[in-house]
Amino acid sequence: MEGDHIRINHLLIPLSWLYGLGVEVRNILYDSKVLRSQAFDLPVIGVGNLTVGGTGKTPHTEYLVRLLSPRWQVAVLSRGYKRKSRGFQRADMGTPMRLIGDEPYQIRQKFPNIHVAVANDRARGIEQLLKTAVQPPTGVVLLDDAFQHRRVTPGLNILLMDYHRLNCFDKLLPAGRLREPVSSIHRADIVIVTKCPREITPMERLGIGRSLGMQAWQKLFFTHFVYDDLRHFTTGATSPLSQLAQMERPIILLTGIASPAQMEYDLRRQCPGIRFTPLHFPDHHLFTRANLKRIVQMRDDASQGGKRAMILTTEKDASRLMALTQGTAEERRLMATLQDDIHILPARVQFIGQADEAKFNKTITTYVEKNPRNS
Repeated sequence: MEGDHIRINHLLIPLSWLYGLGVEVRNILYDSKVLRSQAFDLPVIGVGNLTVGGTGKTPHTEYLVRLLSPRWQVAVLSRGYKRKSRGFQRADMGTPMRLIGDEPYQIRQKFPNIHVAVANDRARGIEQLLKTAVQPPTGVVLLDDAFQHRRVTPGLNILLMDYHRLNCFDKLLPAGRLREPVSSIHRADIVIVTKCPREITPMERLGIGRSLGMQAWQKLFFTHFVYDDLRHFTTGATSPLSQLAQMERPIILLTGIASPAQMEYDLRRQCPGIRFTPLHFPDHHLFTRANLKRIVQMRDDASQGGKRAMILTTEKDASRLMALTQGTAEERRLMATLQDDIHILPARVQFIGQADEAKFNKTITTYVEKNPRNS
């Protein structure tokens, strides 16, 4: 399989058995109603995965926002991973990234007319979003990364998995990256295989469905990423991605995401002849002063022929870099030397096949129409 990213540590499989036993007991307690799960009288759509990061939850959540927000008041509720706050936190346009996390911050900045909030307890978070003080009244809630948060019962559960790391070939933590057994797929109403090659064949799609043990009532879709025009970090000026290879500037690809390999592959495919130096950090990495010094040094070393190197990064990483423009004096100074060279590469989700896209959109909008608030 193209770009197979699965790595299993077989020495840790006994620990995975113990981990799996604990997860199974917890799921049994929820399935048997010993542990209570709360439902709400408005549409709640869960978007999550079985693995640790890297399936494209944020771009798929943004797809749902674009689909639903013209007709309904959307609220996105997330855990706010690595945020420097506790409890429920509703975001406005001025809320700093450190209080809500990079992904909610990104969504808040891109969609100013929706509600964005973070809460470790999603049930408590939804209750807060339903209060009369929240205006306009919330019409539909999108739960980001909540497949394992079973205190809430979504009306529609969307499960994502990476084409290059199909759950059926993975193992539970710590040997693999699964947070739950593959059998948990049965809780999903919709399964989306993400980061697919554009030329994936109908026969391969059928084979993936069989490998996953999909039930007749579950819907299976396939998506890939498309990239919009480059956007300058400070001015917002755009330039076509197709011209990237013609700019004749050295490029540093700066990422702090779970699976940068797909982005590298896509760039080389869409911009033949492009050359770049990758600089990868862990997913959700909070950049430090030492990191900024390293980036400045790499940019200066890569610059040649009077042309300064371009720093190409993701929207999520740009959110964390933007926070440093309000950091310490040294962080602000370092960002001031970098920001004119930073360009952002926005990624969007595209369904493979127009018929499948229409089918997915219809499934989502029909669910929301049939389950209005206070129905």
